Amino acid sequence: MLRVGLTGGIGAGKSEVSRRLAAQGAVVLDADAVAREVVEPGTPGLAEVVAAFGPGVLLPDGRLDRAGLGETVFADPARRARLNAIVHPRVAERMHELEQAAGQAAIVVHDVPLITENSLAGNYDVVVVVDAARRIQADRLIRHRGMTSEQASARIDAQASRAERLAIAGIVIDNSGSLGELDRQVGELWTELRRMVQPGHEPDGPEQDDHRP
Repeated sequence: MLRVGLTGGIGAGKSEVSRRLAAQGAVVLDADAVAREVVEPGTPGLAEVVAAFGPGVLLPDGRLDRAGLGETVFADPARRARLNAIVHPRVAERMHELEQAAGQAAIVVHDVPLITENSLAGNYDVVVVVDAARRIQADRLIRHRGMTSEQASARIDAQASRAERLAIAGIVIDNSGSLGELDRQVGELWTELRRMVQPGHEPDGPEQDDHRP
């Protein structure tokens, strides 16, 4: 099994890379999807969130108001840390279960936004960072997610810096260009990951993509 950590700043296009890797045959474990799963109605995770933050975090149908809670904790580091302490261990446990079910020959891609922030790089055989310039991230957030420029800047600033992410990268995907260019890079990435998972392969240090800034 090859354990790949996939990360990137908001608006960098990590999800585009994740979808392409899944289409190639990777087993993609989406941390955001698992984070939603562990606080579904009836779960211990949701019960603990309600106990910590009050019933006001629930929608009328009993589901977690993720957007509302997200806005609340985004502005309050202490509350954000409290939420993370509830959710993150459950996400890690579920991701481990899914990984074990993938089989020993699999290339397992952990799609995790906060690998840098949570010092998780050492958990993977290789870390792939999807990179884009800040102005491109901001433009995508404004055009595709309806954010104002101020909101986009605040979300980018709340994450690790571009330099911090690149410092943990074994492979960099530059997603500043066209989707065709992204397709080419992901194809090359998949070839490299298949090489790395071959029996007898010895890691030879971080692999650097030609597009590293």
